[in-house]
Amino acid sequence: MMDKKKIAVIVAHPDDETLWAGGTLLSHPDWEPFILSLCRKNDPDRAPKFQKAIRFLNAQGVMADLDDGPMQSPQNLNQLSDLVLKTLPAHTYDIIITHSPLGEYTRHLRHEEIGKTIIHLWLENKLRCDELLIFAYEDGNRMYCPKAQKQADLYFNLPNKLWQQKENILIDIYGFQRDSWEVKCCPKAEAFWIFSTKDAAIDWLKSNINHESTGII
Repeated sequence: MMDKKKIAVIVAHPDDETLWAGGTLLSHPDWEPFILSLCRKNDPDRAPKFQKAIRFLNAQGVMADLDDGPMQSPQNLNQLSDLVLKTLPAHTYDIIITHSPLGEYTRHLRHEEIGKTIIHLWLENKLRCDELLIFAYEDGNRMYCPKAQKQADLYFNLPNKLWQQKENILIDIYGFQRDSWEVKCCPKAEAFWIFSTKDAAIDWLKSNINHESTGII
């Protein structure tokens, strides 16, 4: 029997792993996921719910306590890099999945910062993987709920059973109400940009973000 693929999912908050990649994780019994949520380690409500959620996703995981205050004060990306490297149990995976530097909706600074940090660590070979996947969602500058981008490298329409399992994690485990933003916006399709070479990632960054201001490349 082939060994399961080692997967790292690195997100800002407990629930991001479900919202943006829950169906993909559930559809891959051949994966062995490790989920890192960089915020809310000391949240007495969300932290235990995160542990229940990742068990449902057949994953292991850990949380850190990156500042998540309402002001979204910018974080030092070098310190954020150190936190990621210190908290992850390994630095080599078959696949790493994380936020886009563009975020998934307008806007959450922590999502964007984490996306930039993980790409930077990968480009510097401080994190290693065969494929780097970043979430591919957009909300039309708050015009609608985040939706998967059909032009992304991977676009996955979730079978209804998977989508219901994903919604159930948000409602039954995380405790969100059916009229909450999280449940109303729970994507029925998931999408990712996929990079297997650093040149491809750099080309994407140059085409999609103001790389001179980010310090990624």
